Amino acid sequence: MGCSEGQYQNYGCLLFLFPIHISHSKSLSLSPAIATPKFSISSVRIEERPSSPPPASKPTSTKAPQPPKTPSPPLTTKARDYNNASTFSAAKKGTDPTLPAVIFNALDDIINNFIDPPLRPSVDPKHVLSNNFAPVDELPPTECEIIQGSLPPCLDGAYIRNGPNPQYLPRGPYHLFDGDGMLHSVRISKGRAVLCSRYVKTYKYTIERDAGYPILPSVFSGFNGLTASATRGALSAARVFTGQYNPANGIGLANTSLAFFGNQLYALGESDLPYSLRLTSNGDIQTLGRHDFDGKLFMSMTAHPKIDPETGEAFAFRYGPLPPFLTYFRFDANGTKQPDVPIFSMVTPSFLHDFAITKKYAIFVDIQIGMNPIDMITKGASPVGLDPSKVPRIGVIPRYAKDETEMRWFDVPGFNIIHAINAWDEEDAIVMVAPNILSAEHTMERMDLIHASVEKVRIDLKTGIVSRQPISTRNLDFAVFNPAYVGKKNKYVYAAVGDPMPKISGVVKLDVSNVEHKECIVASRMFGPGCYGGEPFFVAREPENPEADEDDGYVVTYVHDEKAGESSFLVMDAKSPRLDIVADVRLPRRVPYGFHGLFVKESDLNKL
Repeated sequence: MGCSEGQYQNYGCLLFLFPIHISHSKSLSLSPAIATPKFSISSVRIEERPSSPPPASKPTSTKAPQPPKTPSPPLTTKARDYNNASTFSAAKKGTDPTLPAVIFNALDDIINNFIDPPLRPSVDPKHVLSNNFAPVDELPPTECEIIQGSLPPCLDGAYIRNGPNPQYLPRGPYHLFDGDGMLHSVRISKGRAVLCSRYVKTYKYTIERDAGYPILPSVFSGFNGLTASATRGALSAARVFTGQYNPANGIGLANTSLAFFGNQLYALGESDLPYSLRLTSNGDIQTLGRHDFDGKLFMSMTAHPKIDPETGEAFAFRYGPLPPFLTYFRFDANGTKQPDVPIFSMVTPSFLHDFAITKKYAIFVDIQIGMNPIDMITKGASPVGLDPSKVPRIGVIPRYAKDETEMRWFDVPGFNIIHAINAWDEEDAIVMVAPNILSAEHTMERMDLIHASVEKVRIDLKTGIVSRQPISTRNLDFAVFNPAYVGKKNKYVYAAVGDPMPKISGVVKLDVSNVEHKECIVASRMFGPGCYGGEPFFVAREPENPEADEDDGYVVTYVHDEKAGESSFLVMDAKSPRLDIVADVRLPRRVPYGFHGLFVKESDLNKL
């Protein structure tokens, strides 16, 4: 999506707007989750009907005999989307609820039904969570059927994609970014594919699972307006004071992306610390825990760290509502966090979701989207909004800087990016490729009105002149490239086609080396009527071969057929002019639309 991503801010922004003093006396020690109630709650869960068995046709590929399929778990009454879901109690069996829990849940219902009900379609769960945006239950490792072609040997490993999947249906306003993180993994070995879907077991997810109902409200939709913010903020504070929730253990969803560095795999969402993961030999996904890097990582981290393939280092940052609004840092090849570099020259809180690196620099874009408390209070708008009077800036800092003394800022009017693609050094200049959001005022609520135009931006470090060149007129975002080219000049980019965002109708291949002012699409594949996918990912055919062509590999993604109600894992030939299908893998059940993914090769999975 223009910004279709996970939770971009944290509850720190709410404490900034509505300060709460929390005593640290022993009498207010925070206990584990309260006992689970036996009464019915007005929230429900969406689950999915078992799909009818696929036709008994043979896969077109030649495969060795396969072991029996892992059976799917028994599922309760299912529904394809929110509108068809049957309501049942979300409470689980347990001991009697405490009196505070009964009171808080009653107040929550009053807020959601009378004080701030979901009146606008953009925050109505019945609208936001319809069709293939509706959440699904966890799925243990389950065999997939290859219905076309065969899986290339270089795909031995796992393609894992993250995205929002609310554990309980929201009882009030809801934003797409606010769902609990769920990982959908296709584990590939010797031509076979196994699908597994598991929640990231964050502290928030676990506490709410054990309680049997949601505890924390949605950040992006639950604090629109003074009354809604005051009531939900006070209720959240009361839950903390009574020991129902301890924010020191994490507040995030880990629903945005994944990263592999320091021989560790992490689920990421920028409202919290990374969560460490591992995949078992049969394809199951395990959450190992919240990771603070020996206490050196504070509060949160970007969901888009950049990993230098040559040095093994990871570069990252965090941003927030209080100075310093931006903090830059890195991890060495062993995953050891290095000291923070606070950036005080960013003078207002900006919505910094992504950045880029070169071999010499780290590049940040201070965009017009940021904290918007005035409109939130007076107009009932999102806590994050657009400041039309602000001039966007690009900040450049040496990537091994120990402080911000060498930070330089360049005004770039009209340049609002949510995602960066890549950047590289050219003599006394920096070149960055990124989708520019031409309708940034719609980023938070009307993503269907967003149009993102991929641009090549050149920053002359000697003259300070910034020049920009459009790469394509198509509505493109979620763009990727060969990860071996992070931080150095690349030629090809694979981008998702918004139709409209956040739905993805196809993938195009761009040649960003073209200096002429013309359309730079050199290959494309549209998924067909009623079929929508997600972010593509490039997997090199010979990742260890330095002589291999940059585009010698495969583009992979999940695709969902809304008419048939079926999902598939698609493998495309990145070199072909039509991105020809190499393998089409029918998945045992649908995979909801989500955010960012990652392919982890088998040798790296074995290190976890």
